[in-house]
Formats: sequence, structure tokens, C-alpha cells
Amino acid sequence: MIEQPLRSRRDMLRMAGLAGLGLGLAACGRGFGGGGDESDGGGVQLNMVWWGAADRAQKTQAALDIFQRQNPGVTVKTEYQDSGPYKDKLATRFAAGDPPDVMAMRMDSLREYADRGALLDLGQHAGAVDLSGLSDNAKALAAVGEKTYGVPAGLNAIGFVVNKTMTEKYGVKIPDGDTWSWDDLAAFARDITKASGRKVYGTAFEPATLANIIVYTRQRGEDFYTEDGALGISEATVVAWFELVEKMRAEGGFPPAGFVETVGGSPEQSYLAKGSIASQIIPTNNFLGYNKAAGGNLALLRIPGETQGPRRGQSVDCPHLWSVAAQSKHRDEALKLLNFLVNDVEAAKATGTTRGVPPSTKVADEIKPALSPDDQVATEYLGALQKETLPRSFTYPPGSSKIASSLLSIATEVEFKRQTAQQAAKAFLDAGRKALGK
Repeated sequence: MIEQPLRSRRDMLRMAGLAGLGLGLAACGRGFGGGGDESDGGGVQLNMVWWGAADRAQKTQAALDIFQRQNPGVTVKTEYQDSGPYKDKLATRFAAGDPPDVMAMRMDSLREYADRGALLDLGQHAGAVDLSGLSDNAKALAAVGEKTYGVPAGLNAIGFVVNKTMTEKYGVKIPDGDTWSWDDLAAFARDITKASGRKVYGTAFEPATLANIIVYTRQRGEDFYTEDGALGISEATVVAWFELVEKMRAEGGFPPAGFVETVGGSPEQSYLAKGSIASQIIPTNNFLGYNKAAGGNLALLRIPGETQGPRRGQSVDCPHLWSVAAQSKHRDEALKLLNFLVNDVEAAKATGTTRGVPPSTKVADEIKPALSPDDQVATEYLGALQKETLPRSFTYPPGSSKIASSLLSIATEVEFKRQTAQQAAKAFLDAGRKALGK
């Protein structure tokens, strides 16, 4: 769950089928097209690819420099790419029989690659990659059936941030972030909008973001995706989700239709930073960026509704996985690199929380004192969640990008009252089952 490049909703509708939702990141990236197996010095050269921006590349390279010093004769050729083209370019590499050794694997792509036998099952190499520091929820993120096809590059979750500068200015009390309900959010949002004379709307979040509706679905006792890759959300839950947002919009706590012109902009370009809204949902690994952009006075709360429903909705997730190609010619070295990325404390200090909290709780605890105060807030948030009993995040089945695209287009129809919540729910489930072939 990483922030998306700023773009209009029209562009998002056109591109959603290619890029999916929740995975974009503006980058001065480079296309990747494969390379040789040998380094200039005759040793082993690993090819490692991901999506991201230049600053992430610098931090990643700092960690890889440590790895290369520890492993003379092994070099790592790194290539990064904008998020939109990444999925297609990675598929092209595999189709050409030239997959990278180590790669960032999208959560909505894992099952597709795993089902084709394209990724290495780490369970067959348990001695090579130490996963003892990972919680059961973290380990399960890369599991398909009884097999494990990667390790989390970092851990995050979604959280609700509230701008305390706004609440203090308008005299509105922030609800208890551990126990608040969706009704509490609606009341808080109404109060902010009213107290500000509609200069500031109380809240805004994207109802078409899968991560958001997935949490809400779990809170109602359902799974958005089932373990066997089907669509588990009911029509009643889709209706309730759209009606929740539209009721807040009608009451004034949520911005009017068309107010939000961009989806997934960077923290600096967000409506939170502009002072147009007082609260929103963010990926926790972006807390530092949002807090800085919004003036440094954000509170990080859990998602509403966690204590009112039949079960918890929040879970521990990750921006992406690190996976190894089954066809890698340098399997042992690739596994050694994975183990390093998971368990080396100095590597974690070099990368920081650019991809979320380190997946190993041992490593996260060791680097925490060296983190910035904002990163410590996000780390504590994730640490607390991992100590609780949470529902498992099931891997996204093939066809998820089409589901994300249809959710965006259908949510827009509801927003502009071209469809009722009931009509939208039926259309969404029909499209979703068709996308999954189930």
C-alpha cells in the first residue's frame, strides 16, 4: 500500500486495469530488460528489480552495498521502474525466459505467478532464509496453500490520521482511536465541517481502495477474498459500504461529489496537506511523509469499527514481497540476499521504513531507537497490532486488478448518483465474479 502518483480520476479509470490500485509511486525509474549472469570480475551477478522512486533506490543500494561487502564475488544489478509499467515489464521478462533473480512481487500478482510455478517455494529452503522473527500473520502474507513464495519487504497497515491542528482550532474532540465506531467518525466529521463553516471537511477517504473495503468487510464477519481465491464479500456489505460513505457525504462530513479530483497523490499533494480535510486513511509506512506535509501535528488512530463488529477488520499487510524466480541460475545467492534483507540489522537501518516496518520483530525492535519520532509512531502501531489476534490477509487471486478497476468505476457512479448503492453492489459482484471466473 504505497501512495500513488497524482492523476485525475479519468486517468485512473483508464489506467486501473494496468496498474491496479494502492501500488503506485512516482519515480524517475528505469526500464528493466535483463542482463548477464556474471559480474565484471567473474563472480556471480544477481539481477534484482522493483518499483519505486529514486530516494528508495538510494536507500536500497545502501543496504545492498553492505551485502556485497559481506559476500565478495557477489554483485547485485538493481533496476527500478515506475509502478504502472512494472507489472507488464515483469511479465515480459518471464515470458522471454529471462526472469530477474530477486524481484518485488505485487500482492495482486503473487498467486498468478505461484500457480504457474514461476516462483521458488521458500518452504523447500527453510535453512536458507530465517523467518523465525516473523509473526504468523507476516509469514502468511506470501503463503499459497502450504507453500511460501516470498518474504514481506516490510510491514504496514492502514490507519486513520487526524490533524490535531484542525481539531484544536475548531474545538472538536478527537474520538478514542482504539474504540471508535464508524458512527463516531461520522459525528466527528460533521462537527469539523460545521465548526469550520465548511472551510474544512471532517474526513475523506477513497471508498474504491481495496485495502479500505477489505477491512470493513472483515469487520462484518466476511472475507473480501476467500482462502480459495473467490469473492467472499456479500451484496449487503457492498451496499452498506457505499451507503456509509454517501450518508457522511449527505450530512456534510464528507466532501461533495467531485470535490476530490485526484486519487492517491503524494503526501505533499494530498487534501490533508492542503488543509481541505481534517482526517483520512493512509498506509502507515507513509505516516512520516503525511505528518511532515500536514504540518507535523497528526494523530495516528486505528480504523473505526474495530470493537463493534463480530470480529476485527485490521490486519498486518505489506507493500510488496521479495520473491525469487524458480528459474534463477543463482538460487543459493538469491536466498542469501533474501535472508540478508529480512534479518540484517544494518540493512534495516540503511533502508529505514521506506517499505514499512521490518518484517522481523527482532530487527524492528533493534532499529527502533534510531528511527525518527514519526517512524517510531508507525513502528509502535504495527508492533501493537502484531501482538493481537487479527484475521489473516489472504493472497489476492488472479483477476484482482480487474476487480480494483471495476470498484473504482462503480464507486464513481454511486458518488454522482448515477447508480444506487444496491445497483452498484450487484454490478460490482457480477463484475468481480466474472473477473475471477467464479
